[in-house]
Amino acid sequence: MVNVKIGDKAPDFTLPDVDTTPRSLHEFLGKKVILVFYVSAFTATCTKEVCNFRDSTDRYTDLDAQVIGVSVNDPFSNKEFKEKNRLPYPILSDYKRDVIKKYGLESAEFAGLNGYVVAKRSIFVIDQKGVIRYMWITENPAIEPNYEQIQQELTKAP
Repeated sequence: MVNVKIGDKAPDFTLPDVDTTPRSLHEFLGKKVILVFYVSAFTATCTKEVCNFRDSTDRYTDLDAQVIGVSVNDPFSNKEFKEKNRLPYPILSDYKRDVIKKYGLESAEFAGLNGYVVAKRSIFVIDQKGVIRYMWITENPAIEPNYEQIQQELTKAP
């Protein structure tokens, strides 16, 4: 069950990046944030998704927005994934699954592995004050978000 809704203050968190440096959501306040929860590094749909955000970085920068990727993969796998795909934005590791629980995004089955908890593919647009302005969550890990809609929401967000 999702624990947040549009209009809520986005729950803050601190997670290690690919170099195991702690990074917090609040350090990005003052910019709009596109918080991308992806299911698992190196899967086809996740690779397409993170590369789509990579290829749109200039557009998001023009809208004063910062992309942040989050997965349950360990920092070392995320580092290889980030380097292989030349991702210019932070990739954070929720290896303890605390943040996906805080947001209510746990999916208890992935790739036929019942009990292997990953994040549901989810997107949150958070405004400069930390308020959730848009959210998209899917139960189907093979579905990508509507990137055009994300961009439209960024233009609306204060």
